[in-house]
Formats: sequence, C-alpha cells, structure tokens
Amino acid sequence: MRAYSLDLRERVWADCEAGMKTPAAAEKYTVRQSWVRRLKQRRRATGSLAPRPPSPGRPVTLAPHGARVRELVRDDPDATLAELRARLGVRVSVSTLSGYLRRIRGCSN
Repeated sequence: MRAYSLDLRERVWADCEAGMKTPAAAEKYTVRQSWVRRLKQRRRATGSLAPRPPSPGRPVTLAPHGARVRELVRDDPDATLAELRARLGVRVSVSTLSGYLRRIRGCSN
C-alpha cells in the first residue's frame, strides 16, 4: 500500500490545527480515524508530516546459501522441496525454500 500524499497530509493537518476533530477530518478526507491520530502524533513527535521511509523487510534466510541451492536444483531439477531441504542441510521450512526458489527464478506465484 502506498503512503498518502504529502498534500493530503498537509490539508488534514491544517484542518486539525484549525480545530476540526479527528472523526470529522477522517470523514471529510475519507481516511481512517486511526490514520489521522497517527498523523497528529507523528507531527508532535518529529515535527514532520512526511511518511516514514519504507522498511527494508526481513533478511532472506537462504541468501548466503544461494549458490548451493542453485547447484542442487541444477543437479536434480525433479527433486522435491523436502529432498532439496535435506540435501541443503540448513534448518528452514519447506515453504521458506519454496519462496526462495520463486524469488531466484523471478516468478510471481
């Protein structure tokens, strides 16, 4: 989900500063009341209305083992995920291995 624009943030903030209550501002701009409250809290805490920078996400568990994973798949492309996991020797779930394979193959599903 994309962050709300700075223009919208400034308009909501201006209305709140002019005395508009949180529920009224949320209804006027069709946003959630909780978002308006967090916007006001962010302005008080940091002095900024800008959205937080995006999180880099969790580190990829299998990234250090990428070459080995590719080698195992190349050597036996018909191996099941459970077999690949056993040969890899790293404690990860089958779903983690599946997601990593999708990621390195460039597939979206």
